[in-house]
Amino acid sequence: MNVFGVDIGGSGIKGAPVDLERGDLVEPRHKVLTPQPATPESVADGVVEVVRHFGWSGPVGITFPGVVTGSVIRTAANVDKKWIDVDAGQLLGDKLNLRVTVLNDADAAGVAEMAFGAGRGRKGTVFLLTFGTGIGSALFVDGKLVPNTELGHLELHGHDAEKHASTKAKEDEDLSWHHWAHRVQKYLAHVEMLFSPELFIIGGGVSRKAEKFIPLIEGIKAEIVPAELQNNAGIVGAAMTAAGR
Repeated sequence: MNVFGVDIGGSGIKGAPVDLERGDLVEPRHKVLTPQPATPESVADGVVEVVRHFGWSGPVGITFPGVVTGSVIRTAANVDKKWIDVDAGQLLGDKLNLRVTVLNDADAAGVAEMAFGAGRGRKGTVFLLTFGTGIGSALFVDGKLVPNTELGHLELHGHDAEKHASTKAKEDEDLSWHHWAHRVQKYLAHVEMLFSPELFIIGGGVSRKAEKFIPLIEGIKAEIVPAELQNNAGIVGAAMTAAGR
């Protein structure tokens, strides 16, 4: 069974049809840049462009970088604040004229990793953390999702942690891998102190370069592994959610 997944991020909107039996993309994903400002209308137009690129006419799962309750957006840290209190399901469904499901972006990535990737078969407390424009988090307890944790906004050194330890922070400040890994280590230590997980799964585009920074992280009791689905996890998890999985 194939279902379409779209992953809305602070820098890009990407999507593709997903084979739900394999947990993999049927075709190479199509990506457009996230418009600036990332208003509801402009982002919706980007989603339409991605979906129509494939001529898709079935259900669509869509991630959003913020808290989503039902299909209503409650927070919008890395996109325009006009998203807050918008019913994204209605907006995007009307734009596409298709049935859509909307969920938090990190939650979608986590759902995919727990089913097909590094979290497969793992019990206990597991975190997927996505490092990109911000830091997304997905918390699982014995395989069940606790939605909308948004732990990139934990306070670290007086600021949102994602301002200090995201991939964007690394790029903006031109940090070495060693310096950035030290920041990630401090963030993981803070999360570990609060939740005592057995496993951290590190996702986002930077997971492709896991060998450059994960070995530099010290003093964390939990196992730390890179996401296996890497930057496709959000697309896969969005499609799974749209299919009710």
